[in-house]
Amino acid sequence: MARFKTRGDLEAKFNELGITTKTIEHQEVFTVEAMMSQPELQNLKGTAAKNLFLKDKKKKLWLCSAVHDRNIKLNELAKMVGAPGGLRLADEEILFDKLGVKQGCVTAFALINDTNNDVNFIVDEDLVNGKHEMIYFHPLSNAASTGITPSDFMKFLDDINHKPIKVKFEDQT
Repeated sequence: MARFKTRGDLEAKFNELGITTKTIEHQEVFTVEAMMSQPELQNLKGTAAKNLFLKDKKKKLWLCSAVHDRNIKLNELAKMVGAPGGLRLADEEILFDKLGVKQGCVTAFALINDTNNDVNFIVDEDLVNGKHEMIYFHPLSNAASTGITPSDFMKFLDDINHKPIKVKFEDQT
C-alpha cells in the first residue's frame, strides 16, 4: 500500500463525497506566477490559490492557502495565527514527509496525506467566503489545476479532519 495518496485517490475522495470538480491540464509549473501565465487558466470562473508550506520557531508546521495574487507578509501572518517566533518557509524534505508533495506542487489538497494532523491549515477568508465561484488548486500534481466550490472545499476539509484557521488579509494598495 502506498504511503501517500495519489491524484487518482484524491479524485476518488471527491467522488465519495459527491463533490464535482473541474480539472484543467496544463504545462508543469513551479510558481504561482508561471501557473497564472498558462493560456488554459486565463479565463477561470473563480480564482487560483497560492500555497505556502511554513514552520514556526517551535517547528510547528503550517500550510497557508490564499488568493493567488495576495501579498503575504509572514511576520503579520504569524501574529494573526499566534505562531511563536514568526513563520518561515519549511524545508522541502519536511514538505514531502508530511504532505507527500514537492516544491512546486504545494496544495491544500495535499492535506489528504496529513493523517496525523501535523500541519495547521490557514486559509484566506476570501477563498472560502463565496466571493469566488471556484477555487483552483493543484491536484497533487503541478501539471493540472482542479477547481472546487468553496462549500465543497470546506466539506473536503471537514472529511479529512482539517479545520482551517480563517484569516482576513488587509487589502493591498
